[in-house]
Amino acid sequence: MNARDELAFVQGAANVAARPITNAFTIDVEDYFQVSAFAPYISRDEWTSRECRVEANIDRLLRLLEERRVRATFFTLGWIAERHPAVVRRIVDGGHELASHGYAHLRATEQTESAFLADIVRAKRILEDASGTAVKGYRAPSFSVSAGNAWAFKCIERAGYVYSSSVYPIRHDHYGMPDAPRFAHRVGDRLMELPVATVRLLDRNWPAGGGGYFRLMPYRVSRWMLQRLNGVEGRPAMFYLHPWELDVDQPRVRGIDARTKFRHYVNIGRMEERLRRLLADFSWGRVDEVFLSTQPC
Repeated sequence: MNARDELAFVQGAANVAARPITNAFTIDVEDYFQVSAFAPYISRDEWTSRECRVEANIDRLLRLLEERRVRATFFTLGWIAERHPAVVRRIVDGGHELASHGYAHLRATEQTESAFLADIVRAKRILEDASGTAVKGYRAPSFSVSAGNAWAFKCIERAGYVYSSSVYPIRHDHYGMPDAPRFAHRVGDRLMELPVATVRLLDRNWPAGGGGYFRLMPYRVSRWMLQRLNGVEGRPAMFYLHPWELDVDQPRVRGIDARTKFRHYVNIGRMEERLRRLLADFSWGRVDEVFLSTQPC
């Protein structure tokens, strides 16, 4: 950390302490066997025969959020809601926002425009039927909306969603749109895009929004990034994780390559303790309450 960044850290910490900004805490509700990186190793035909652990992991997260009095947004697969409607109702009963992660966890880049629209319409209907609440938000699996398939935004708006959180403005070998705006912006007549959090350093966007990066980096680095975003830039963060990231006992997938193995399993055993620190160190809320109350939609 250079002197300028160190000063920014100190200023950011002071500003956050004086005027805490509420950030959006989000969970992508999918099971371990549905991870995109496992697609070459686990066929979709196997999903129904795999041990399903998502419900227990969601309940664990719900207890943790209740302890800290945090309300979050759960981007939930329609496939999960069909099979576990009770956990969907527990999410809503806990005061959390229910949002869509699509139905079948297919990347937008893997689908035609018509197939993508059908998937997200189907997911919205299932989620609303299961919960009895309106679903306003959508997040594409693996942040798979980019300049190459910007038509997806039209589909998301057409399906009736109010906001999307489908862009991660970073460089990554599986996803990313590094030239996209870093903060909330309009992508349709009524649709807002709410990107995952980044910090801008050395002429590059760096990931600050959670997931595997949160497990990989030392906690103090993640905390510094969020403090910089809140305190220096005065912006709320969009943070995310998956239920399986707390599950040290999940079945190990055999035959996966070294990179996939590292990314999926690194520091899972430390995740809950880090989350407790994160929830205590910052102010958190639902996406609709953090962003939509201040953004014209």
